[in-house]
Amino acid sequence: QLKLVESGGGLVQPGGSLRLSCAASGFYWDYWGLAWFRQVPGKEREGVSSISSSGDTTLYVDSVKGRFTISRDDAARMVFLQMNSLKPEDTGVYYCAARQYRAATLNEEMYDYWGQGIQVTVSS
Repeated sequence: QLKLVESGGGLVQPGGSLRLSCAASGFYWDYWGLAWFRQVPGKEREGVSSISSSGDTTLYVDSVKGRFTISRDDAARMVFLQMNSLKPEDTGVYYCAARQYRAATLNEEMYDYWGQGIQVTVSS
């Protein structure tokens, strides 16, 4: 059974950092594209970052460029989102997603599997 489980969320002050992790199980990991999305109540889910199966291609939404970094550890079957210089507008529920294609994309319709989500709150 395919499963994605996020961890590492929480409350952080503006300017602080968090590292989100997503552990995968139940599928052959190596040829899958991965991504992080986030959602704020009342708004549509937004693609934050994506990484290709090879790790050679990464994508970021403009609002996080230069602050967030996505990475993957294929041996551990994990994907990470390092979030630095956090802002209150980064607050939301963050979701890990996987798709059965190699390319990176921020289009949520392209993703087949989702984690349960984890809360990130940036507030003083």
